[in-house]
Amino acid sequence: MKQTLFLLATILVCVSGFGQKLIYQSEHFEELSKDHKTVAILPFKARLELENKSLTPQQLESLQEKEGYEVQNALESYFLKLHKRKDYRVSFQDIKNTNAILAKNDISEKNIDIHTSQELCKILNVDAVISGDLTLKALISEGVSTDFDFISFISGTSDYGRIAIKLSDGDTGKLLWKYEKVINRKSGKNTYDIIEAMMRKSTRKFPYDK
Repeated sequence: MKQTLFLLATILVCVSGFGQKLIYQSEHFEELSKDHKTVAILPFKARLELENKSLTPQQLESLQEKEGYEVQNALESYFLKLHKRKDYRVSFQDIKNTNAILAKNDISEKNIDIHTSQELCKILNVDAVISGDLTLKALISEGVSTDFDFISFISGTSDYGRIAIKLSDGDTGKLLWKYEKVINRKSGKNTYDIIEAMMRKSTRKFPYDK
């Protein structure tokens, strides 16, 4: 019986590994990005699907905004840390400057998705933008459990959500690179761990390597 349960768990873990991440890179990336010098990291669009939490619409909106800005912060930290070990042929705009310029133009996490990549790049004076969205069942910025729970795994409640990171060209608005991944107990204990792990484990390098 124990062997059967172990085998079942192994099969389920293997199956769950497939389709949990999707990486795309445009075949025209080199051509479209050859003149890129500066990239901006935008606040992410977050949607929370929290259970057992009694929240007002204002509280929910505030928490979603917080999670979106946490991912923006985590990505900047990752790229700054990585930049010390390897060279990129682009620089990343300071997110404080990015957010200040967006605020001056009345653009926030709430309405950023109504603007095109070309519009945002022009406003920010950059060549490309990193943007994305995430759907969460837990507040990853406050930390989540990384312990394996077989019952939660079987019932399908072990996932904390899903995140998509996109890189778009400022001149054409075309999608250059995209990474989608399910966030689960193996992803990390907080936003910074999750972002670092998913970027580090990407099967393809993030573009702009020299």
